[in-house]
Amino acid sequence: MYAARDVRFVERDEPKITKPTDAIIRISATCVCGSDLWPYRGAKPITQPTPFGHEYCGIVEEVGSAVTKVKPGQFVIGSFFASDNTCPICRAGYQTWCLHRELVGGAQAGRLRVPLADGTLVATPAMPPEDLIPSLLTLSDVMGTGWFAADAANVKRGVTAVVVGDGAVGLLAVLSAKQMGAARIIAMSRHPKRQQLAREFGATDIVTERGDDGVARVKELTEGLGAESVLECVATQESMKQAIQSVRPGGYVSYVGVPHGVELSGQDLFYRHLHLHGGPAPVRRYLPGLIEFVWTHKINPGKVFDLTLPLDQVAKGYRAMDERRAIKTLLRP
Repeated sequence: MYAARDVRFVERDEPKITKPTDAIIRISATCVCGSDLWPYRGAKPITQPTPFGHEYCGIVEEVGSAVTKVKPGQFVIGSFFASDNTCPICRAGYQTWCLHRELVGGAQAGRLRVPLADGTLVATPAMPPEDLIPSLLTLSDVMGTGWFAADAANVKRGVTAVVVGDGAVGLLAVLSAKQMGAARIIAMSRHPKRQQLAREFGATDIVTERGDDGVARVKELTEGLGAESVLECVATQESMKQAIQSVRPGGYVSYVGVPHGVELSGQDLFYRHLHLHGGPAPVRRYLPGLIEFVWTHKINPGKVFDLTLPLDQVAKGYRAMDERRAIKTLLRP
């Protein structure tokens, strides 16, 4: 990315092992994340040409001398933060705050250096069939983030859950809430194509209203109480306000997007007895279980990819998502 709305496919030096804990993987599939659209739209200035992409899966080509848990030839998936998976924070399940964490960037490429490979990468049981690769790719971020949204909002069997946001994360939060046993899932969406996918993933109700009208509609659907669990998957002031006002007293709100301009009222939170939990999803915590779900065809999160392009057309993928012509763009090197 050279500047706002200026994404180019260029030749760069091949990545190399720089630390004994590194691995080099040949990317099988990568994609454009909704969070990539913030700098693309100018919300975060780009001051120099910057490699982008943090969602990836592929085949290990080379490992450093200290790597023992993954080996060349394995198909692996990793998180957007590298972690050792052994420090006290990792052991508590928050690998995105590993004491030795490193951001994994530049995954919109043919090859990628992954730091802390033993703690970051998880291998699939065997080489996956081609039709599973899109779903496996989602586990690197967007499905893991949707799962965290449901987990952090305490979704469990029998509850009513509201999902604010109909992007890829919001849609996979619907899928996650369904897997966790929510009896009723209210998806907030104005986009017919996304509404349809939300229903495929398990939404029982669609709310098209926003703001106060959206909150009123949720209250109407929940006998005036609000939902036990609200999953906030947009990260704006309006969406967070809508989420907090849609939860019942004593309920749970999760937030999993990078906030932009969000300010909360401590007094409002206090009097709602609100449980509020979120942050960068600890994808590594969930990877083994989610790989099993995909491998056994229990879930098919790859449905969120409604546009597939060769990597050299990456700029088209950004434009399509920016203009909401695509939910999520899959890129093939």
